[in-house]
Amino acid sequence: MTTYAEGVAEVTDEDFGTEVLGAGLPVLVKFTAEWCPPCRQMKPVLGAIAVEEAERLRIVEVDVDRSPETALKYGILGTPTFMVFRGGEPVKSMVGARPKRRLLAELEDVLDGD
Repeated sequence: MTTYAEGVAEVTDEDFGTEVLGAGLPVLVKFTAEWCPPCRQMKPVLGAIAVEEAERLRIVEVDVDRSPETALKYGILGTPTFMVFRGGEPVKSMVGARPKRRLLAELEDVLDGD
């Protein structure tokens, strides 16, 4: 697992089970790729949310090229795809870059579920 300065860790096929499925908090997973401009666009947005919502939400990213098994398992067809996992199960999925305000609004039901 590699942690980026923005508080968003990279998770791989090897540690996805521990870091995401076994996490105590809900986890927002960004399925990403180095060659994806909208994915790069989302980095500062997710970094800010990771800091602001650290008590309620963990944010990680999975590079679909470096961790193809996980991307295949969850049917990821495009990047960026955001998937929220709670209690080891995917509970929400969103595709495409979006502004911070919209992403937070879409996550509200997951964050308020505690």
